[in-house]
Amino acid sequence: MAVLSILKYPDPGLSSPCLPVTVFNDALRQLAGDLLDTMRAAPGVGITAAHVGVLTRLVVLELPDWLAPRTYVNPELLWHSDETKVHTEGSVSMSGALEEVERPSSIRFRYQDLDGVAHEEEASGFYAICIQHEIDQLDGVFWLKRLSRLKRDRLVRKWQKQTAG
Repeated sequence: MAVLSILKYPDPGLSSPCLPVTVFNDALRQLAGDLLDTMRAAPGVGITAAHVGVLTRLVVLELPDWLAPRTYVNPELLWHSDETKVHTEGSVSMSGALEEVERPSSIRFRYQDLDGVAHEEEASGFYAICIQHEIDQLDGVFWLKRLSRLKRDRLVRKWQKQTAG
């Protein structure tokens, strides 16, 4: 496996929608393994193929209380609760920039595994937030777009100062 180069904000690739995976093969498994290595090196808890410039619907998550990382191919939201939760979010493409984002606290989603087998799952709390964050990225919605213009502009300026110095 390899650590890949992560696109940095405001790279246009981070605003590009990803295409569905149609071929489930060793190259997909290799990419998933490389994403895991890249995410761990960043470090982060989630990463998409889009973060490394591959516009395909592939997500790797590894949450702190899990025994093993998980891979999601072609994930899509099916339902979300009306109840919301505010959580601090960031991105491997914008290291060090954090801000609170409000999202539905529970979701139901569908995805395929690396063999193409379909699954449906419910998630709540931090897990639900992570899945929504990564699906947004696959849809070309970088997490900053979930912030008010004022918060977004302030955060971008602060981040640019940190990365310039």
